[in-house]
Amino acid sequence: MSTQILHFALAALILLTLSRVLLIAWLWPRVHAAGGPRKILAWGLRIDLNQIAMWAGIPALLAPWVGDQPLAIALTGAWLLAAWTLMVLLEVSTPQFILEYDSRPNRLYIEYLKYPKEVFGMLWKGYKLVLLAAFLVLALAIGLGWAGFGRAAPDTLPGFWWRAGLTLVIAAAIVLAIRGTLGHRPINPASVAWCGDSLLNTLPLNSLYNVLFALYALKNERSAADVYGDMPDEDMHALIHEQAGFPPSGTDIPSLHAQQASRSLPRPMNLVLIVEESLGAQYVGNLGGAGLTPCLDALATQGWNFTRAYATGTRSVRGLEAVTAGFPPTVSDAALRLTNAQSRFFTLAQLLRRHGYRSRFIYGGEAHFDNMKSFFLGNGFDELHDLPTFESPAFVGTWGASDEDMFNKLHALLDADGEQPTLTLAFSVSNHTPWEYPAGRFPVEGNPATVENSVRYADWAIGRFFEQARRSDYWDHTVFLIVADHDSRVGGAQLVPLRHFHIPALILGGGIAPRRDDRIVSQIDLPPTLLSLIGVSDSHPMIGHDLTRGGGGRAMMQFEDNYGYLSGDTLVVLEPQQAARAYRYAAPDGYEPLPEDPVLARTALAHALWPAWAYRNQAYTLPELKLKTLAG
Repeated sequence: MSTQILHFALAALILLTLSRVLLIAWLWPRVHAAGGPRKILAWGLRIDLNQIAMWAGIPALLAPWVGDQPLAIALTGAWLLAAWTLMVLLEVSTPQFILEYDSRPNRLYIEYLKYPKEVFGMLWKGYKLVLLAAFLVLALAIGLGWAGFGRAAPDTLPGFWWRAGLTLVIAAAIVLAIRGTLGHRPINPASVAWCGDSLLNTLPLNSLYNVLFALYALKNERSAADVYGDMPDEDMHALIHEQAGFPPSGTDIPSLHAQQASRSLPRPMNLVLIVEESLGAQYVGNLGGAGLTPCLDALATQGWNFTRAYATGTRSVRGLEAVTAGFPPTVSDAALRLTNAQSRFFTLAQLLRRHGYRSRFIYGGEAHFDNMKSFFLGNGFDELHDLPTFESPAFVGTWGASDEDMFNKLHALLDADGEQPTLTLAFSVSNHTPWEYPAGRFPVEGNPATVENSVRYADWAIGRFFEQARRSDYWDHTVFLIVADHDSRVGGAQLVPLRHFHIPALILGGGIAPRRDDRIVSQIDLPPTLLSLIGVSDSHPMIGHDLTRGGGGRAMMQFEDNYGYLSGDTLVVLEPQQAARAYRYAAPDGYEPLPEDPVLARTALAHALWPAWAYRNQAYTLPELKLKTLAG
């Protein structure tokens, strides 16, 4: 039995490595342009060991105890042969899948199994030789697998204590192989994303791993229609476009529309998105909070300050999808964590690439956390600067390098840009439990390890950066957004606790005139507004308002299973399998029940359904990125 496992592991490693090497050779111009094959091969080995350990782990743990039993040997052979067949099938399928979809087999591979008649009919009519070659390779591989590990002679088992010790060693090796790292987060597809070419980011993976991970990720997707109720697509689109202020495009990207910038500028403006971790309005003095942010309060008098901005959710990935992509919240997980959004999904970086911009993501922690690395590199961002790229950081805590280190990196990169227009997403980490930050930066009150002192440090780092920025050459041709991803400590007795969705949002620099704006705005309104402010006119699928031309007055948010739609002072709440409820809201905690408002309830439902529809139909994208459909 043990020889079966060893032979399987060796055969699988040879198969997966050989397949990867052949793919690298086939795609060499793209691999070479991205920096060569070293990372693909090194990370590919870790992924392959993970996959082999997943399949061989249970038989390996049982081998010291039942390796002499014929039934165990037969079951192990059948199990390993099934795994081997799947590996070979997926690797053989990979070249043709790449030709069609520019990716290793992924979720589409599974979804097309729902249409066997159409798919196999298409394959038979158009790819007879490919099918025949694949069948022959698969048959040969199964024969080799049967000969190599389908059967084996019984093991000679050692004594009891040797078996116990051997089991512990095997268990440790399996855990290490499956985790793929000694770090505190196990390996995943985001860990091995390494460039802006989404196909090349799948090469360190193997195709069976990619398909199985896509199956696993389906747990993050829920049907909003099953949770809140449904409506005809035509009605949904009509309500969405009525609120967004533009008609449907009449294409397979219904929300695609042209936006004319409200500013005409002599040169492209840089755009910097500073996303502050957990910095809710409850801490911000100028928003009626605890007064822990004197630097941010001073900056609020110097730029366009939105006093009633609302986050779309309670997780960083939710805020990041809204700020970088203008994507509304859903009852499913955020787009950053969904498999079909890892490439060809709209972001500001995708759009600004058309206009000669380079885009980058700066994060003091490990960027593969929450799949950020995979999402951003796969959707238009050219560079990624996370903790391993920080040289001699001043302070590194549980979540990564401190905010001042992140801002130092941001300042250095902006200072070196010259005439090259850039989009930079800079995401802070310090304002997060366990509240770690460098000492001696500001007067600490009480216990240093509190959210209040962490907010004070985050504010100090913001103020220090903007003192540098104002003295720098890039100041006059850069537009900055400071916005929280979400509030901290979100909770309360309300179905949707609006006070904890209230966040700071401030635009400054680049000739932005000071202004206090008391309109209700959503995080999804910020990206279209920023496009106007940097002077970029183009077409995009975002449904947020360009606040330079009016709009505002509504916000939407997801709180656990409840969906909130705030229009003026009326909050509509959608709950699972319940009728919509309406309240008159008065900040911070006034909720007066109102009679049912069918029109506003349907508007709220349309906004809860539309993001899931756009994701499912691959309709949140740009025309040149639109994925080919089965009919095509």
